[in-house]
Amino acid sequence: MKKLIYIPAMLIGSMILYAACGKSFLDIPPQGRVTEEEIRTNPTAAIDLVNGVYNVMWLGGFGPDIHGLQFITLTSISSDDADKGSTPQDYEPALQIDNFTFTATNPIVQNYWTGLYQGIARCNQALDKLPLSPLPDADKNRLIGEVRFLRGYFYFNLVRTYGGVPKLDRVPTPDEANSDEFQTRATAEDIYQLIIGDLRFAVDNVPLKGATQTGRVTKGAAQMLLGKVYLYRKDWQNAFTLSQAVVTSGLYDTLSNYADIWRVKGANSIESVFEVQTGTNAACNAAIELYANSQGIRARRGWSDFGFGFNNPSADLAAAYEPGDKRKDATIITIQPNGTVLWDGFRVPSRDSVENDRYNYKAYHSRTQEIYCGSPDRTPKNLRVLRYGELLLQYAEAANELGNGEEALAKLNIVRRRAGLPPATNGGQADLRQKIWKERRVELAMEHDRFWDLVRTGRAGQVLRAHGKAFVDNKNELFPIPQEQRVLSNNRLTQNPGYD
Repeated sequence: MKKLIYIPAMLIGSMILYAACGKSFLDIPPQGRVTEEEIRTNPTAAIDLVNGVYNVMWLGGFGPDIHGLQFITLTSISSDDADKGSTPQDYEPALQIDNFTFTATNPIVQNYWTGLYQGIARCNQALDKLPLSPLPDADKNRLIGEVRFLRGYFYFNLVRTYGGVPKLDRVPTPDEANSDEFQTRATAEDIYQLIIGDLRFAVDNVPLKGATQTGRVTKGAAQMLLGKVYLYRKDWQNAFTLSQAVVTSGLYDTLSNYADIWRVKGANSIESVFEVQTGTNAACNAAIELYANSQGIRARRGWSDFGFGFNNPSADLAAAYEPGDKRKDATIITIQPNGTVLWDGFRVPSRDSVENDRYNYKAYHSRTQEIYCGSPDRTPKNLRVLRYGELLLQYAEAANELGNGEEALAKLNIVRRRAGLPPATNGGQADLRQKIWKERRVELAMEHDRFWDLVRTGRAGQVLRAHGKAFVDNKNELFPIPQEQRVLSNNRLTQNPGYD
């Protein structure tokens, strides 16, 4: 095969076959199935094109990954919420992430980068072709808004993980593909401005919840994610204003039973702001590969298990809950010596029949009480990306930083009341800040934000070293730029500080 010289390094994967065969990006039908002619003449082709962007969020397994086991490793196992789990010798790359002994050659670091850029490539292909659709302008802008939301989400995860990254905001021409523009890193600030522009367009052009098909991007989702971006940037006023808009819309509320959020009855519920949609189809592939199964209970002997046993809630997380907090038992499957009965009636035989003490209840998917298509690696479990419980704490944090402690306390106590806990009190801005951060941990435990939360609040080194991890300040706040990508760029991609 020919050397890959006309393809940006970060686009390897979905494009590799075309590049190897000598075809340019413009020769590739969007998503591989919708042609430019179809876009121009068939109004439904634009919807098919955008659906292909949503479906890229199922990427998982041991290759390019957006929401599978490797995403879980970088966002959860890296934190104090979870330990790697399974057997000690199982999956060395994840053990390196858990212990902070990884290097730029770690395949998880590589595969997450590649997966996110595959998602961005689909977004850019769609954005390139959607203007050609015969749909009315309002409908086209709605679809463009959905895609720009997803591109903003992909880039938000990239910049949180790697810092400044290459800025691909369009489909490169063959002459552009190997240029410095696409083979060098933009600043983190440049990437944040791209994210903000994408999400603001989505806020202005997508419908409210209930006015569009379930599972599609809504105005509330765009407002919440943009508010979250501003939270990371400590732009408290914009974070507050956008979060407040979601609250005052009246379209969302907390689900009364916290445990129901992660069951079928909780999918796309009143608490849901944005979820990765899954389901069954003839190919049994409409689901995130190795999401639920990689975190399932791993048998040692005597029974047929539910998965690989990775991403186990830590003892430190279990100890973080106040007495009587209903969220603990809804978050952690604690294996009992003489057997553990799960919510669907299934009984795990005994502690000596499994590998680990604790498992992630939020990832558990019942094979008897919920939809199951027969493929454990692609269990159709929606991933809750944004939900109202988090929105309330986002609102509370911004309000507190703006000096509105009473409003912050009111939202914090909505979350605590659902958990069965007494109301918190306001001991001043610094005291309330700590209470909100603590509440974020137990409310959002095992939901893939803990590591980034520690970094953005400046607590990562202190907390993770206390948890036994070899975290190095001014280095491990970011993961390394994958070495394979640096080689493919002829070393034009610079490395993050502290990594070789």
